Amino acid sequence: MEVYTSDSSDTDSREQKTLDFGRMSLDLVTLEDHLASPQKALLKSSGDIETMLLNHNRLVGLPRLVMQFANLKVLDLSSNAITTLPDAVCQLPLVTLIAKNNLLTNASLPKSLLSKQANGNGGSTSTLKELNLSGNQLTHFPEQVTELRHLKYLYLGANKISSISKDIWKMQSLHVLSLGGNLISEVPEAVGSLNQLQALVLCDNLIEILPTSIARLKNLKSLLLHKNRLRHLPKDIVALKNLTELSLRDNPLVVRFVQDMALKPPTLLELAGRIVKASGQRPGPYDIPRTLAEYLNSANCCVNPNCKGVFFDNRVEHIKFVDFCGKYRVPLLQYLCSSKCIEPEQPAARGSSVPAASASSGFMMRKVLLG
Repeated sequence: MEVYTSDSSDTDSREQKTLDFGRMSLDLVTLEDHLASPQKALLKSSGDIETMLLNHNRLVGLPRLVMQFANLKVLDLSSNAITTLPDAVCQLPLVTLIAKNNLLTNASLPKSLLSKQANGNGGSTSTLKELNLSGNQLTHFPEQVTELRHLKYLYLGANKISSISKDIWKMQSLHVLSLGGNLISEVPEAVGSLNQLQALVLCDNLIEILPTSIARLKNLKSLLLHKNRLRHLPKDIVALKNLTELSLRDNPLVVRFVQDMALKPPTLLELAGRIVKASGQRPGPYDIPRTLAEYLNSANCCVNPNCKGVFFDNRVEHIKFVDFCGKYRVPLLQYLCSSKCIEPEQPAARGSSVPAASASSGFMMRKVLLG
C-alpha cells in the first residue's frame, strides 16, 4: 500500500511533520488543550503538520482546532467514540482518512465528501486516496463515497450494510474494495466495471450468487468470499488469470462438493419430451399443439460430453472441480440430465503439486482456501 505521510524518506523529517496524540486517553477538552498550547504541541507550526494521529482515545467528536492544520494529509481517528464527522473535514487536503471503530452512522457522515473549494473547472474535488470507515454503524453503502473518483482504497467492513451501490462503477480508481462482515446478499453487476480493482473482500456476508461480471476484473489478485451462502461460482471466473488468492471456506458449495440430487421424479411430460428429443423426431407445426412445440424447443442439453440426453425442468445439479490457472481447482456448477452422467473425479497425478514459493523470484503461490 502506498505511503501518503510524506514525500521525504528522511525519518526525522517525517517526525517533524507528525503530531502523535494516540493512546493518551484524551477527550475533546484535553485534546483542545493540547492543540491550543504551543508547549504541548511541541512548538510545531500548524502549517508544517501533515500527519495527525488521534487513535485510541476517548473522543466523541473532532475539535475545531484540527481545521487550522491546512496542510494535513493523514488523519487517524480510529478506535474512539466519534458519532459525527464534521463537514469541515472535507476542506482539509486529506489523502488518508481513517475513522474505523467508531460510532458513525450514515446520517453522521458529511452529505458530500468533496472539498467545497473550486477546482480548475469550477467544481468541487477531493484529494482522498484512502478512506477507512470499517467497524462503525453504517446500515447502507454511503452514496457520497461514489463521488471520490480518485479513491484507491475503500474499507467499509464490519458494519451493517445490506447492499452495494449500483453507482460504484463511477469509482474507476479503486484498487481495494473491502466490504467483509456486513449483511450484503447481492453483488451488483456494476462491480465488474471496476477495471483497476486488485482486491475484493466480500467475506462474512449473506451472498448466494456472484454476478458473471466478476470475470471482467482482469486485474483482480485477491477475491475473499468465505463465510457466505454461495452454492456455486460463475463459470466465467476462470478468466481471472491474475487471481492469486481465492477464499471459499464456510460456503455451502464447499460442503456440497459432489452433487445435489433432485428429489422429485420427472413428470410424464418430461419423460415424453426426452424420448421425442432423443429419437430425433421433429414434429411439424400441425402435428402437435403450439404449447408442446414450445416446450420441446426449451430442452437443455446435458453437459456430459458422453451423453446425448436432454432435460427440461427436472435436472441434477452437480459441482465439478475445474482446473484454474494450472495451479488449483475450483468448484463450478453444471446441470446434468441424470445422476448416471456424473463423471468420477480423476486422481491428481504424482508430482503435480505446486512448487514452493521462491523468495528470490518473488513468486506468490496461487491458492484456493476451502477449509
